[in-house]
Amino acid sequence: METIVAFVEWLGEDRGLALGGLLIGAAFGFFAQRSQFCLRAAVIEVARAQFGPKLAVWLLAFSAAILLTQSLQLAGQFDTGAVRQLASQGSVSGAAIGGLLFGIGMVLARGCSSRLLVLAANGNLRALLSGLIFAVTAQASMNGILSPWREALAGLWTIDGGAARDLLALTGMGHAGGLLFGALWLAAGVWFARRHQVKAWGWIGGIGAGLMVGVAWWFTWRLAGLLFVSTPVQSLSFTGPSADVLMLVLSPPGQSLSFDLGMVPGVFLGSFVAAWFARELKLEGFQGGHAMRRYIVGAVLMGFGGMLAGGCAVGAGVSGAAVFAITAWITLTAMWIGASLTDWLVDRQGAASFRNLSAPAAP
Repeated sequence: METIVAFVEWLGEDRGLALGGLLIGAAFGFFAQRSQFCLRAAVIEVARAQFGPKLAVWLLAFSAAILLTQSLQLAGQFDTGAVRQLASQGSVSGAAIGGLLFGIGMVLARGCSSRLLVLAANGNLRALLSGLIFAVTAQASMNGILSPWREALAGLWTIDGGAARDLLALTGMGHAGGLLFGALWLAAGVWFARRHQVKAWGWIGGIGAGLMVGVAWWFTWRLAGLLFVSTPVQSLSFTGPSADVLMLVLSPPGQSLSFDLGMVPGVFLGSFVAAWFARELKLEGFQGGHAMRRYIVGAVLMGFGGMLAGGCAVGAGVSGAAVFAITAWITLTAMWIGASLTDWLVDRQGAASFRNLSAPAAP
């Protein structure tokens, strides 16, 4: 740790944080690309009663994030006292409504915000456009024209920070209980992975992507405590950081760097490298105007929903869940509900209607 601190002090606090974000993000992007880690794919498998390899990979990542984060807390290497998802006031209404909107949007856009970034790095132009619209909407929801709507919805039902937002404190489980909870989900992930013969990169990438969540918690917490920097203690998330990267690109040069501003391009870089080595780089575009409208609507819903909920499928659904923030678990549950309903109403029912219309008339 002393070596890391000395290096960051030599490099500069803001550059050191950005470099840490870049490296952790690159590792996450590499693992996510190789394993095809995706909440939307996992939800669809469950909604269609398939329980296949996509669910297995998501469970491996989800459980790995919980296990490492809780282990760090038990070992005294991480503390949630300064974590925004727990320490500050939270919004139950924002978590529920925002999670629903995000879940709807990720099915329409065929991927959550992190998945869009990973796919964009592989040459998917649909994901690139959707990701840009997502970032613009997130910025408009944070400080722009959509912010009054976000604030009004978030203010409908709020809860205090501290123990009121901590599921481990509310249930009395403690970090040992959190570890046991994570171990149960890991066992489920291992069972599904073995049953569906998930390939090696599914195992390695899923677990690796989840571990990066814990590593990010540890990195920002250690540096914030040792260097007394003003960075928030945070982990991987893509709603606010995507908006921040957008504003960095559009603003004059000279802005200070941060963990977020390194993490987002790091994910892009890691995914690109993974696709390059696997020879999976491929330009892909839209197939007609209807598909384009669908992606745009989905990206807008994710941008607004993610900012309203205080996190995306990774930020709330994995990072926030790993510290057992109650609002993060509400968001994750709402995402599953919104995505499942949208898959049933839009994709499955729509496909059934199309087949009925295309069927030849009875003689």
